[in-house]
Amino acid sequence: MNRKFLLAAALGGAIALSGCAGMSDTQQRVTTGTAMGAAGGAVVGAITGDWAWAAAGAAVGAAGGFLVDQQKQREQQAYEQGVRSGQAQQQK
Repeated sequence: MNRKFLLAAALGGAIALSGCAGMSDTQQRVTTGTAMGAAGGAVVGAITGDWAWAAAGAAVGAAGGFLVDQQKQREQQAYEQGVRSGQAQQQK
């Protein structure tokens, strides 16, 4: 792979991840998924010579990040419901 490309990709990833501080959990997970998908697509694109893989990887990564976020939210809701149920049981 081209050294300039690797340096640019590493720098771009560092900048993208540093901007996550003020984001919601959903935004962070989608952004991380997008970055990971784009990176994976870029690797495939470098091997095949077709850079459309990077865009496809970013799209798939964004969707994956969103689905992970939805699952994490369901887990958190189930946990909170269990805590409330346990508290109600103790009050009886």
